[in-house]
Amino acid sequence: MPATRRQFLGLTAVAGLSLLTGCSAKQSPAAGPPTAGGLRLTAAPMRLDLAGRSVPTWGYGTVPGPEIRLRAGDVMRVQLENELPEDTTVHWHGLAPPNGMDGVPGITQEPVASGEGFTYEFETAIAGSFMYHAHVGMQLDRGLYGPLIVEPRTEELAYDREYTLMLDDWRDGVDDHAGHAGQGSAPAEEDPDPADLVSFGGRVYPLLLVNGRPPEDAAVFEARPGDRLRLRVMNIAADTGFRFAIAGHRLTVTHSDGMPVEPVTVDALRLGMGERYDVLVEAAQPGGVWQLGVQAEGRRGWGRAVLRYTGSQASAAPVAHDRPAELDGRLVSYDELLAVEPLALPSGTPDRQYDLVLSGTQIDRQSFPDADPLPVAEGEWVRVTMRNTSAKWHPMHLHGHHFQVLTPSGRGPVKDTVSVPARNGMVTFDFLATNPGDWLFHCHNHHHMEDGMVRLVRYLPS
Repeated sequence: MPATRRQFLGLTAVAGLSLLTGCSAKQSPAAGPPTAGGLRLTAAPMRLDLAGRSVPTWGYGTVPGPEIRLRAGDVMRVQLENELPEDTTVHWHGLAPPNGMDGVPGITQEPVASGEGFTYEFETAIAGSFMYHAHVGMQLDRGLYGPLIVEPRTEELAYDREYTLMLDDWRDGVDDHAGHAGQGSAPAEEDPDPADLVSFGGRVYPLLLVNGRPPEDAAVFEARPGDRLRLRVMNIAADTGFRFAIAGHRLTVTHSDGMPVEPVTVDALRLGMGERYDVLVEAAQPGGVWQLGVQAEGRRGWGRAVLRYTGSQASAAPVAHDRPAELDGRLVSYDELLAVEPLALPSGTPDRQYDLVLSGTQIDRQSFPDADPLPVAEGEWVRVTMRNTSAKWHPMHLHGHHFQVLTPSGRGPVKDTVSVPARNGMVTFDFLATNPGDWLFHCHNHHHMEDGMVRLVRYLPS
């Protein structure tokens, strides 16, 4: 069932943490209720209902896992229990916790063994739309992920309802790829010129899911005529970049990776893996049922959800593969996103600069763990420039920090994951070294990461 903003805040005030409400798939029983002072996450084998087909996977009781929601400045306390047959951890994507709470096995913590537990506890100082997911091997490519929302102490946006949409590529438990490829495929169309292709990965994924549901069993989001909706759109996929749009509606971008930007209205979003956008949508149609389309970038693949106007005479959902024309409309770009709260960078030139070449699945022709660390000193202003010579776009994610993308405006967006275009595309970002420790900097294509597209940002001894 849909939840209004007032209901969400009521849950937050009572529990400090809440479970994901509404629009989730039909699946195994959910994880247990929040414990005193926090939430218990149990990673375990489970089954997921994909349009009537029950498949085995791993998850935190649901796919996505239970929503964690609290306010900026609160202390988050999450008890992880591992009932998987192998080690696991949890990474808090987009947050900047103390190093020991970052959830990277062998770097920031010992992995949590099967049958064991670990308590993550730290202050969530910054508001935004974040995610949590396992960070051992390819576990993220199963169902071990969920949304993490940190509310500001004072909300400046005005809206009536909000929804979180987690976009995922899926093959766990679906072994006959060819037999089910049609469920995840968009209508036939001409293949793009390879020179113009925007592709983040190339593996076969038979399904694209929105909040754990395939196109034939789409999640439904309710709105009343005149409502303003806040959508938190998150790409949790392992190998797929997405384009997202809503038929008959435009999207006003207010946040990128959880950080506020000056509002800009577009037709569609492009999200690399690990990226998130918050958008406002005016429910300005008189009624009806409208397609929320999710198109894989650079290859066939299709997911969807449905926006239904409450009380509308129209009741039938759009055909599963109806493709909103808005997907071909104006896309948001980094250059037009202006940070509302830029990083407090000093004047002059950076203390330290790195010029990195992304080629294939290597960074400067090195593959982790046989790769040199990137040393920084606490308090430094660091600049990183990336040139991507490969044929795939690379969404690069820095743990433990937020960075500012350099754009012509001088007020580029503050992010934690940035997509570097293929074929000599370049992106530069700055960050402040204010969170000591060893931190991963890696491509958020998890196959690329497993191939070694990782470097360590290493703080020098003080």
